[in-house]
Amino acid sequence: MNDSAQNQHSTEKRLDSLRDALKKGKDQHIWAMLSELHPAEIAHIIESMPSAERQLVWGMVDLEDEGEILLQVNDEVRAGLIKGMGNDELIAATEGMDMDDLADLLNDLPDRVIKEVLHSMDKQDRQRLESVLLYPEDSAGGMMNTDTTTVRTDVTLDVVLRYLRLRGHLPDLTDNLIVVDRFDIFRGTLPLSKLITSDPGLTVAEVMDTDIEPINADTPAHEVAHLFEKRDLISAPVISENNQVLGRITIDDVVDVIRDEADHSIMSMAGLDEEDDMFAPVFSSIRSRAVWLGINLVTAFLAAWVIGLFEGTIEKVVALAVLMPIAASMGGVAGTQTLTLVIRGMALGHIGKSNASWLLYKEAAVGSLNGILWAIVVASIAYLWFHDIMIGVFIAAAMLINLIFAALAGFSIPFVLRKMGIDPALAGNVILTTVTDVIGYIAFLGLASLYFT
Repeated sequence: MNDSAQNQHSTEKRLDSLRDALKKGKDQHIWAMLSELHPAEIAHIIESMPSAERQLVWGMVDLEDEGEILLQVNDEVRAGLIKGMGNDELIAATEGMDMDDLADLLNDLPDRVIKEVLHSMDKQDRQRLESVLLYPEDSAGGMMNTDTTTVRTDVTLDVVLRYLRLRGHLPDLTDNLIVVDRFDIFRGTLPLSKLITSDPGLTVAEVMDTDIEPINADTPAHEVAHLFEKRDLISAPVISENNQVLGRITIDDVVDVIRDEADHSIMSMAGLDEEDDMFAPVFSSIRSRAVWLGINLVTAFLAAWVIGLFEGTIEKVVALAVLMPIAASMGGVAGTQTLTLVIRGMALGHIGKSNASWLLYKEAAVGSLNGILWAIVVASIAYLWFHDIMIGVFIAAAMLINLIFAALAGFSIPFVLRKMGIDPALAGNVILTTVTDVIGYIAFLGLASLYFT
């Protein structure tokens, strides 16, 4: 059994044990179990419970862990937990948080609690928090932590070491010290490995790395994730437009971005939000899903209307009703393949003006050749089934036409949606399905109608 399967099995066992303890009213057993778990593990278990069980377990969580757990659960679950917490409890949950985490949580707190939290901070911490809140949550500035360790270029390594001993601690996941001038302008980084192994008499300027590129605070979160992936970073400095150091981003924040992007890609294909609560009440889930079901219904009626245009032909030749879903279905699958590749390529930054036309020709060629191959297969089966060569010709031609259009639609829809400011992952599949259904039906039934009428 691999690590992933073992972790899943372990979580299921804990969940079963907690539910069993809840049913039997064994509060002491529940407290003991929760005290042994990391806040992230507790958050995962809470997300995996219906509302009633969730509230019971939440009431037994250690107060010191509440803030970290609130950060780990998704937005909808967090809102439900916060709703049942008092002002004092919420204020206590924010104590000791990193500024980037506090900025994420602050937006979900009631206004009265936000005022109390800000009032309880000293001036320096309030300024640090405000510097994070200036930027969107899904940007480098919104992700950054202002707790950084900076050093000057002109001091010796011995002085830096004495400064660190006097400071007594380093921020979590510190692999480099950020080198700045007296105006806090970024100059480079000083790896801890060099600090420890180099001659203490050397200056920071003599051993620092200047090839590390800082990240601008306005950089979108997904681009930050790509930079960390490409450069194998553990942390990276964040700078303003004038190169002043504002903070740093660490790998734990980037992992959250990667996970959120993966969840978004999967959920958006079904018209769902990755922050939806899986165990939300029935009517809440109905509201969140009704919109896209309604949109899909409209597109289904459009396809049905197209079929209705050829009602007379279908009545004459029953074989058409049997075969017409095939062309539409094959086009939908082929188009989805292209759509998925293009959306992924756009997300990774692999597709741009320089290579878009090449990819379009390639996908059109793939659609054409696949169309020819499967047109021959389906035409042969249709002829053997209905003993009518013309039926085979029509379904073959319709499939070839639809697979070519599917490739073109799968390629172009993401670009059109992105230009309109719509997430391609959210709306692309619905539009593509409509296009392939309509083209498939028109091609097959239209050709048949011309012949049989």
